[in-house]
Amino acid sequence: MGIPNHMQAVLLTGHGGFERLEIREDAPVPRPAPGEVLIAVGASGMNNTDINTRIGWYSQTVASGTTSRGAAEGMADMTAQEATWGSRALVFPRIQGADVAGRIAAVGRDVSPRRIGERVLVDPWLRDPANPTDRNRAGYLGSERDGGFAQFVTVPAENAFAIQCDLTDAELATFPCAYSTAEHMLHRVDLRSGERIVITGASGGVGSALVQLAKRRGAWVLALTSPDKNDQLARLGAEAVVDRRSANLGADLEQSLPEGGCDVVADVVGGECFPTLLNLLCRGGRYVTSGAIAGPIVELDLRTLYLKDLAMHGATVMPPGIFARLVKYIENQEIRPLLAAEFELEDIHDAQKAFLEKKHCGNIVLWPRGISSSEKK
Repeated sequence: MGIPNHMQAVLLTGHGGFERLEIREDAPVPRPAPGEVLIAVGASGMNNTDINTRIGWYSQTVASGTTSRGAAEGMADMTAQEATWGSRALVFPRIQGADVAGRIAAVGRDVSPRRIGERVLVDPWLRDPANPTDRNRAGYLGSERDGGFAQFVTVPAENAFAIQCDLTDAELATFPCAYSTAEHMLHRVDLRSGERIVITGASGGVGSALVQLAKRRGAWVLALTSPDKNDQLARLGAEAVVDRRSANLGADLEQSLPEGGCDVVADVVGGECFPTLLNLLCRGGRYVTSGAIAGPIVELDLRTLYLKDLAMHGATVMPPGIFARLVKYIENQEIRPLLAAEFELEDIHDAQKAFLEKKHCGNIVLWPRGISSSEKK
């Protein structure tokens, strides 16, 4: 295929509100370096990471959750130098977008030209080729290098996984960040068949992925969400669904759980519910988190931690191998996409506003100009 010199892309020009997202038609098309591939983006998913990075929420000076106002205007109390999940401040302008599905349009030196035209799903974790298990050297697509909110993106060839399935690019773009994060969380706590797990934020991208992947492992699932999403979570396999806004949340959770407790808590919410969640864990239970949309500062009674012999895990940089497993799950139809909505790339402001309303279940996806209706379906 012919490769143009310029493309449509969304440039993040700095930390702040929606005005920091500039839709451009003259962004240069990147060229693949040795060992890299150029991907024609079919669709790219949206995640909390995109919002958090834009508003500077990762700064440790920020103590609040990701509120609609803060996400629209930026976090006034953030420090730009610290506003990154990594060790270095973000370099602007940056093209965000970690969830990429598309086809390889060109290859760099040392990559077989036979890969051109290959349909791929992209692992967003960027690893040091000399030591891929070193988490300190890891980067993320759309953060440490330009991502998929554009018509083209380059990635290391090993990050572009060939995939064979009947799903659309938009459906495939719901998987990379949310489902690999969820699988990593379950990997960290070694969730096993027959165990009871409580999942917070269960209707979001990571939460709904956790429900499916926990059921795939044979676990008993309790999902925390808003009442209007009960039926959707039940269809995913949750045995019990509890209203996250209940005035008697602890009691409701205990009554809904077999024997009143659980083996694992998978939490992407944090905030005021944190002590209640820890109290649910049985002795020897495991807690894992990969987010804190309700607030990162929580109250911990150390007696709960040590008297119950609990294990607590953070889950960010996933080890090699997890994404390859995820691709196999998709190809074997062991998990399914939850495509909540699609927006054109140029409507990214509206897409993020819809994302922040949290009325959807699953993932919101963007597709760039030049994708025909037949290609989207």
